[in-house]
Amino acid sequence: MATIRDVARLAGVSISTVSLALNDSARVSTETFRKVQDAANAAGFTIDPVARSLKSGSSRLIGIVVGDVGNPFFGTFLREVQRVALDKNHLAIVSSSRGVAEHESQILDHLAGQRVAGIILSPHGNDQAFVDHINRLSMPIVFADHKVEGVACDFIGSDHVLAAAMLTEHLIRFGHRRIALIAGETGLYSADRRTEGFLKTMASAGLSVDPGLVVDAAYDGERAYAETMRLLTRAERPTALLAANNVMALGALQAIMDLGFNCPADISLTCIDDVPWSNVIRPRLTMAVQPVEELARAACTLLFDRIGNRGNPAGAPRDHILTPRLIVGQSCARPYDE
Repeated sequence: MATIRDVARLAGVSISTVSLALNDSARVSTETFRKVQDAANAAGFTIDPVARSLKSGSSRLIGIVVGDVGNPFFGTFLREVQRVALDKNHLAIVSSSRGVAEHESQILDHLAGQRVAGIILSPHGNDQAFVDHINRLSMPIVFADHKVEGVACDFIGSDHVLAAAMLTEHLIRFGHRRIALIAGETGLYSADRRTEGFLKTMASAGLSVDPGLVVDAAYDGERAYAETMRLLTRAERPTALLAANNVMALGALQAIMDLGFNCPADISLTCIDDVPWSNVIRPRLTMAVQPVEELARAACTLLFDRIGNRGNPAGAPRDHILTPRLIVGQSCARPYDE
């Protein structure tokens, strides 16, 4: 059976360097880590992960908890986090809470039981019980996309207010006045910020908003389909729609097509976040796109920084806000009733 001494001999480094590389890769150069890892593989040397986690108090695992793994945004986000984690010699465990706060708490407890080194969490809970639960956990946690007040955790997200404002302004410039917002779940951080961006931009343009044109579809495609059906069969229907995420945009576009309307001649449509196969969907949607891979890398940077400084004072929580990008497609035109 190979020993750490065999690995050191093959790698041409000291035993202490091997130990450091295999237990804390961040403290050695990438070249040294690769050299030690290659030597360990060649020698057939492995570290018992259970024994190491018991000794150190944490494992080489990190947890990623999101509301919907089927959402294309999170699909891209998860792939990039997993790539960075592997580069850091960690394995990512992915879990979906289905947007249920109780499920999130259960998943977090299971991850804590596995002694994960840290967690990237897109939280849906926000009541005091959830806040207290998060505050009791000892491992580093980074919030992604959604933020929870009362918890001293790092946060990574896009400027949700700006994303909605850019799309609203775009529609106003086309001459739209009756703009409907297909919003995310009320009370959820990103959803509330996006609604805020829409309402503020409308107010700044001197436009009133019919409360009936702001609907809560909870970031769900089927609910967005049903809400769009209702919006477009009103006596005075909207001339444009802003979907607060990509999944709802696809539901809205399906409703537009099923009702026999043409987009954008009869109804303009915009959305936040890119949609799957956006280059082949017709019309190509106008979107405010978040830099998903950059968000994922930033979340990893914050998390691994906390993991690497576990023995030091935690320091103040950090917010890292990135700017969305407007992509103009062919889904907007002047209002049909002009």
